[in-house]
Amino acid sequence: MDPHLLRTFVAVTRLASFSAAARELGYTQSAVSQHIAALEADLRTELLTRRPVAPTPAGERLLEHAGPLLLRLDAARADVLRLAAAPPGRVTLAASPLAVGPALLAVLPATGVTLRVLPPDEVPAAVATGGCDLGLVDGLAAPSDPLRLPDVAPLAVTGIGEEELAVLLPTGHPLAHRAAVRLDDLADARWLDAPGVGRPLTGARGSVRYEGTDLLALCALAAAGHGLVLLPPRIAGAAGAGVCVPLSAPRLVHRTELLAPRGVTGAAAALAARLTAGSRDGR
Repeated sequence: MDPHLLRTFVAVTRLASFSAAARELGYTQSAVSQHIAALEADLRTELLTRRPVAPTPAGERLLEHAGPLLLRLDAARADVLRLAAAPPGRVTLAASPLAVGPALLAVLPATGVTLRVLPPDEVPAAVATGGCDLGLVDGLAAPSDPLRLPDVAPLAVTGIGEEELAVLLPTGHPLAHRAAVRLDDLADARWLDAPGVGRPLTGARGSVRYEGTDLLALCALAAAGHGLVLLPPRIAGAAGAGVCVPLSAPRLVHRTELLAPRGVTGAAAALAARLTAGSRDGR
């Protein structure tokens, strides 16, 4: 299967338009049509309806494979090119919002770093495909357990910190006076759905969906009663609104991990060493 044809198929499906895909990819509309026809001939099945432009059941199935396949190809290209390229003098660090914490701030150089805040699910791909030199990603885990990350490429993964968790409640919430809460106490609660900040609790009922990475906005929504949110106390306590109540059970922590390509060198290697050294020092 030709990856060029697959990329065209993904673009047409995402944009629901042959002409829009042609503009985005820099092809003529006729070339896009030929790409789709060639892919359908190769697979011997129709992948798209034309009016409206939408994937057929076979096209839907192909889309499930297309994203990971193309990402892995981009990651392979970036991995090979790193071997031939000179180490960059400036480091681009991708970080999920909650990963920008004490471990990073304690060692971040004053110059030479571009910090790019991304949703957690986008950080591994940004590092794997060469868009960023290093990545910091966070999530919920049992103590000392690694995060479950997508298998986008061979990346070195190092844990650099774990923090306790707390629930941010509105001031008038019935449990706001507690010294600690269990998730079982909140079985009927609604939680904020904030994919740009972190993964939701398994089985949790969503309330408002927040599509952003601003932690203050997220905390303001929780404090105003639009849904609960589970955060490290340093974030929930600094919000200036609502009540931060520690989570006592189940035993979960907020874990941050460093993602780096194999054989990273130069300024990126130096920053990675400082981050991992900082975690050993207990910062």
